[in-house]
Amino acid sequence: MPSVDVVDETFLAVPRARVAAELGEPACWPRLWPDLRLEVVADRGEQGVRWTVGGALVGSMEIWLEEVLDGTVLHYYLRADAAGAQGRPAPQSPRRAAAETRRRQRAAKAIAFELKGRLEAGRAPGEPPA
Repeated sequence: MPSVDVVDETFLAVPRARVAAELGEPACWPRLWPDLRLEVVADRGEQGVRWTVGGALVGSMEIWLEEVLDGTVLHYYLRADAAGAQGRPAPQSPRRAAAETRRRQRAAKAIAFELKGRLEAGRAPGEPPA
C-alpha cells in the first residue's frame, strides 16, 4: 500500500472537453506538479490521463473527467511513495507519510479550485456553462 494516497473530487460547471484541454496539455504539468516527473500510461482524451510518477514520489497518478449534469467532475488520484536513492520507493515514518499526504491533498484542491475559478470566470451562479 502506498504511503501517499490522495483522492479528490471537484465539480466544475464547464464542459468536459474544456477541462480535458487544460489538463491534457503536457506543457502545463511542470507548473501543476513541479517536483514530479510524469510519464503518460493512458491518454484517454476527454476522459482524462493516467501517469506513472517519478521525481519526489514514485507511483501513479490519474485524472478522470466525468460528465455530470451541465459540467464535469474532476476526479484526482495519487498513489505513491517517497522517492529514495535511484528513484526507488523509500520507507517513511507514518508521521512523515501523513504529512506528505496532507500536503498533496491541499495541492490537489488548490489546482482544482484554480482551474474552477479560471474556467468558470464570468459565469453567474446557477447559470449554465459558457
